[in-house]
Amino acid sequence: MSVAAAPAAAGDLRPFALRDVVLGKGIFADKRALMLDYARGYDVNRLLQVFRANAGLPTLGAVAPGGWEGLDGEANGNLRGHYTGHFLSMLSQAYGSTGEAVYAEKISTMLGALVECRAALNKDPVLLGVPGRFATAVEQPRGSYQYLDLPAGVVGGSATITLSAWVRPSHASNWARIFDFGNDTTRYLYLAARNGNGVPRFAITTNGPGAEQGINGRAPLALGQWSHIAVTITGTTGTMYVNGEPVGTNTAMTLNPAALGQLRNNWVGRSNYPADPVFAGALEEINIWSRALSAGQITELQSQAAAATSAGRGDLASGPQGMTLRRTWGGPSHPGFLAAYPETQFITLETMTRPDYTVVWAPYYTAHKILKGLLDAYLNTGDPRALDLARGMGDWMYSRLRRLAPEVLQRMWGLFSSGEYGGLAEAVTDLYEITGNADHLSLARLFDLDSLITACADNRDVLDGLHANQHIPIFTGLVRRYDTTGEQRYLTAARNFWDMVVPHRMYSIGGTSDREFWRARDVIAGSLTDVNAETCCAHNMLKLSRSLFAHEQDPKYMDYYERTLFNQILGSKQDQPDAEYPLVTYFIGLAPGSVRDYTPKQGTTCCEGTGMESATKYQDTIYHQTADGSGLYVNLYSPSTVQWRGVTIAQATAFPFEQKSTLRITGSARFDLYLRIPGWARGAGVTVNDQPIPRVTPGTYVKISRWWRTGDTVRIGFPFTLRAERALDQPDVQSLMYGPVHLVACDPRTSLIPLGLYGNASLSGDLIGSVQPVAGKPLHYTVDGVELAPFFEATADAFHSYFRRVESRVVFGGLDSGVANVPGFLDDVWAAAPFASKGVFVQHVDTVAARYFTGTDRERIAGTARKARMSK
Repeated sequence: MSVAAAPAAAGDLRPFALRDVVLGKGIFADKRALMLDYARGYDVNRLLQVFRANAGLPTLGAVAPGGWEGLDGEANGNLRGHYTGHFLSMLSQAYGSTGEAVYAEKISTMLGALVECRAALNKDPVLLGVPGRFATAVEQPRGSYQYLDLPAGVVGGSATITLSAWVRPSHASNWARIFDFGNDTTRYLYLAARNGNGVPRFAITTNGPGAEQGINGRAPLALGQWSHIAVTITGTTGTMYVNGEPVGTNTAMTLNPAALGQLRNNWVGRSNYPADPVFAGALEEINIWSRALSAGQITELQSQAAAATSAGRGDLASGPQGMTLRRTWGGPSHPGFLAAYPETQFITLETMTRPDYTVVWAPYYTAHKILKGLLDAYLNTGDPRALDLARGMGDWMYSRLRRLAPEVLQRMWGLFSSGEYGGLAEAVTDLYEITGNADHLSLARLFDLDSLITACADNRDVLDGLHANQHIPIFTGLVRRYDTTGEQRYLTAARNFWDMVVPHRMYSIGGTSDREFWRARDVIAGSLTDVNAETCCAHNMLKLSRSLFAHEQDPKYMDYYERTLFNQILGSKQDQPDAEYPLVTYFIGLAPGSVRDYTPKQGTTCCEGTGMESATKYQDTIYHQTADGSGLYVNLYSPSTVQWRGVTIAQATAFPFEQKSTLRITGSARFDLYLRIPGWARGAGVTVNDQPIPRVTPGTYVKISRWWRTGDTVRIGFPFTLRAERALDQPDVQSLMYGPVHLVACDPRTSLIPLGLYGNASLSGDLIGSVQPVAGKPLHYTVDGVELAPFFEATADAFHSYFRRVESRVVFGGLDSGVANVPGFLDDVWAAAPFASKGVFVQHVDTVAARYFTGTDRERIAGTARKARMSK
């Protein structure tokens, strides 16, 4: 299968296509293998079920994934379709990385189904015929919002009546109607498959629900099985029959259809109460007679079609054939529309003045996931159907949004959750780069949230209280907008925004947010809860960091990228296989004793979606190339091979289990090689063919310019040190980093555990001497009886990301001074590390001690510093 050219981002650097970088054995390949197996085995028809149902197409017996990706999940499934978009992106990345045909086949199945769904949505619905009790029945897929419309006056004037139908319910929805005739919620008669107690109910009223005269059945209608239900009214007696047996009678009825007069709505499967569900299942032998059938005639209907009985077909109505099939939300849809729910989600948003995700839940966010999935499919497979669907979505959104007043757009995009649109501006800009259609670039501008862009361009921090992941992707879109328009305020706003998050709202694992929101700037220890660090936020902050780095090769972006990738992203994917769920965290609780939940909300949240994408593109930022092709950047240290300019660069490393990496060149070319020296890597060194490179400085890129030939070897060493990072708001609340790896304490206690770590610190400030390695468990240590482990080991054990620093006595190099520590003293001493020599250390200790101690205590502290044996 061919592939398409990716949109070319502006800036100094270009990423590599996934197919150009091959992951070697290591923790990333292991994590990816789990997700690839999940993608390989999952039936995509389950994902397509909600799209097919919405379009009124056969669902092939598939069961939707559930959770957010179905009608029974949170907010009645108002986000369904988003997970399908993520899954399509995952499959596309999997195919781009591996070339395995199974992923291309699944992509093709999905594209074919989505083409059919779009076509069905753009025309009137068609009766969906399925085998019935006697002949052909009509199927009403749950989520199709379809019902049958009968002619006006169908029951008007009848003092006696019989309603009869064969039904096969597919879902236990209370108050779904079989019949409903009325004007509104005041005058009506209905037959519901289930009332609030789950049994059939007939009711008639001329004065609302409080005045209903009704009949209730005795037991629920069986799901997935055919049942016959009928109601007769004659005189003051109404009788309900189920499968030929009378199950309920009302002998005091004073109302009949004649009392209702002419009724406006005459429906099968739909209620006059807008909040009631549409009937889901199959219907056959729908008949209405202007007389009350006898019990014997009802019995006849159990074994043969009405036409063959003494009752004959209903004289008022007989179907479903010949009845008009409609959608509750109208239709057909506008050209190009594609979603797993009605277009009314988008229409309603335009008039909303307050957020309510039970009414509208981020329809443009869902559109982004679908559009991005289509673009990923096109770029990785070249399938023209993907581009056609994507182009149609772009055209449809532009035709809808360009008609709205600017103030309406600003109100929409400012609504929490309902107005969230994810990375849609970025995806639409990518679409423009592919199609060249200026309307698509104009569409991207329609997503500008002016108040936020202006504030960030002016470097005014307005993030407190904002929904984090609603806004992070906006800035990735702004960088892409800058790429295409050159408008500086977009890039400036994105840069300033990044600096407002890192480090001011960043946890040690690299993540951000608390309960999906940003709290006050620089409040870290004060915001530790069981719902920190939404995984989507980390995913999107990585995308933004990558985009900004392409424009400004500031190593801080890659230092952050490494921290977040090696900790939150790796640690968000559980280390075990599963066929049903991707096993990815939503929140990561950082409160003491938190436990990671890898199947939140039934496993189909936004974070499972981005988690699937993250795990199939781990290689996308290991390398960058300069726009002019003259240079190669090595950003991350991970076993991998990249093909570039006829040269193969193979990186061999067990990082982070070893503190070095080796690059070997095959081929011949002149280029500049840029090697990232992490900011934490004190004492790092680089050699080319065993010749050392001078001036290797942490937090920079080393540039090596030469003509490279087969056999050239570059070695990079970066000794890890154990360091404590203080929370910005409470310095005694700290976390541990060993090189790029965040170490957590494995402990079930739910309060901050106290740890002391300065007692064996080296002159460099390295705390590794204060912990003991655990035999046979790389990167595991113990201190004060507590085991420390890498966060990226994604277990379901209780852990502590933060601890309380408690140094009870002044100890240097394991030598106890006998003096009780004064809070702040040892922190101030070690804040000056590294020390050039023991003498410098001793002098600094004495200077700091003079601010905290007097007399004998100060002398004992200075003497201990002189006597202590301190490693470098």
